[in-house]
Amino acid sequence: MSRFAYTPYDGSKTPFTVGLEPLDLAHWIEPDRFLASHLAEKARLFAERQDKVFAAEEGTHAAQQEVLDLIAAHVLKQFPQDYSRSDNSSISIRSTGGRIDLASAEPPLLTAAKLVQEDLVLMRAGEDGYRLAAAALCFPSSWALLEKYGRSMTQIHDGVPDFNGARMGQMTHRIFERLAVERPVWRLNWSLYPDGALHNPVPRRIAPLSADRSVDELLDTIHLRVEKQSLRRLPESGDILFMIRIYHDPLRQLAEQPNAAELIAGLKQQLLGLTKEQRAYKGLCDSLESVVVCLDALADGVNETSADQNRQKVCE
Repeated sequence: MSRFAYTPYDGSKTPFTVGLEPLDLAHWIEPDRFLASHLAEKARLFAERQDKVFAAEEGTHAAQQEVLDLIAAHVLKQFPQDYSRSDNSSISIRSTGGRIDLASAEPPLLTAAKLVQEDLVLMRAGEDGYRLAAAALCFPSSWALLEKYGRSMTQIHDGVPDFNGARMGQMTHRIFERLAVERPVWRLNWSLYPDGALHNPVPRRIAPLSADRSVDELLDTIHLRVEKQSLRRLPESGDILFMIRIYHDPLRQLAEQPNAAELIAGLKQQLLGLTKEQRAYKGLCDSLESVVVCLDALADGVNETSADQNRQKVCE
């Protein structure tokens, strides 16, 4: 998959809504040309700060193993060009040259996370609704695993505009309760970040335009970050596997897409349509005007390029 695999900011999705769709399991996991670099970053994080990116309650081992079994079987079947059996207990990943031992003594969810670019979160039903019972979370978007670990859905989403006490939160709780094994679902979420770092456990703000920060500098550094989130009920444990895949694309490269004008206009419209609370949640209170200036500059460049191409066609 190339850059800009998903563009929910183009007007096809509405921010801060559930927006769930049925998931075709053929697209459950999506390795792409960044597989090796993403797995390398995961390996670094697991080696240097595993206590910050992995956590699991006692009693979740069987569910973790269920996740590992499902993911291992899936990637071997769906992506033989990327994954192959080394022996009965290990999988080789062609792009990394590495081998993942499926029978390792480490927690199975940790092993599963080393196979794919997606982050893995295990949600388990309890007295206060579903809670975060285990996770291998290397690429969070402005939240830290240890702050959410063991907490209920309500607690996890505290501070999210229009969630707790609103229709979005109520719908999410019903979806978790009613999710069927044979009906996995998925949704998209997006945000803007000051660079292309994958690991973002704390909120990070984009510095606005200034005498020291030009439009060109912002266009070179700002990244559009899209989360593909999927929910799948595990058939044996009954827990829910919440998977998060990060796609992060340089803002400047938006102008290189075939439908660049529409994408830029859609993103600008969504940004300007955010409420004050939504802007604050996305970290855009101070930089929204600067981002809009950058988008206008991108749009001008796209229009000039289109005009030049049209003039060239006339001359020919």
